[in-house]
Amino acid sequence: MLTVKTKIKPSRINGFGLFANQNIKKSQIIWKYNPIIDYKISPKKFKRLPSIAKKSVLHYCYADGYGNYIMFLDNARFFNHSKKPNCLEVDSKDGKKPTIALRDIKRGEELTIDYYSFDNNYKKGVKKIKS
Repeated sequence: MLTVKTKIKPSRINGFGLFANQNIKKSQIIWKYNPIIDYKISPKKFKRLPSIAKKSVLHYCYADGYGNYIMFLDNARFFNHSKKPNCLEVDSKDGKKPTIALRDIKRGEELTIDYYSFDNNYKKGVKKIKS
């Protein structure tokens, strides 16, 4: 669930992107898992899906490292990839791994994250960034 004000706009990186609609301080939490807003698909549920649905899950969700796929039901799905991101998923005591700002981010700036740092499908080479 996003914890800051954002808006969706055309992105120079890829299609549409997630943009800060407020100033964000370094280390401020931008996103954190919330089971009311973010849907978790277990490996068992994933295996039962028809192939067309599996393709959508692989495209739109991220693999959390435990075999689950996490689907954002808010605008967090518009985070674009960057090799020099301004956001990062970090470990936490509760295991929910929030996403924080790596530096101060100004209103109007696109929020980016390195997909390879948190999505197991990118780490394994199942998904690749289009260049």
